[in-house]
Amino acid sequence: MLRNVSYYFVLIIVIISSATVIVSSSREQLSSKQCEDLGFTGLALCSDCNTFSEYVKDKELISDCLKCCTEDSDDSISKITYSGAILEVCMRKLVFYPEIVGFIEEEKDKFPNVKVQYRFNSPPKLIMLDDEGQHRETIRIDNWKREHMLQFLREKVKPNSASS
Repeated sequence: MLRNVSYYFVLIIVIISSATVIVSSSREQLSSKQCEDLGFTGLALCSDCNTFSEYVKDKELISDCLKCCTEDSDDSISKITYSGAILEVCMRKLVFYPEIVGFIEEEKDKFPNVKVQYRFNSPPKLIMLDDEGQHRETIRIDNWKREHMLQFLREKVKPNSASS
């Protein structure tokens, strides 16, 4: 009997300490550059990290995810908008991204606040800009379809003002 009680006591301590580690690691935030270097590139919700942890058992990876995520809330993500964006891509790699080529050739002119920048060896990404034109967030778009790019830019990039 005493042995069973000791077992359950140890089990409860382990569960509580694991929960404490998850909660404390989610409070520490890394810069967007650090997160990008780790492979977490924008708009990850903390609930995504929790789902990720169900499939990936690497605690350090989950901890990094939690340091790069945004707290879930109905309004917080949907209300974030940017003044502009830079679509950065390597010209030599464009042949591998027909959806991005299609967007650049046929849709880009609908977004005057989105500029295309060719950078050698750069994976396709959107660099989101604040009101001062400063880099706010980087989002990899390697696997995005054209309609996803259109929807995202319509929702997240402010329309061009009349003065521009």
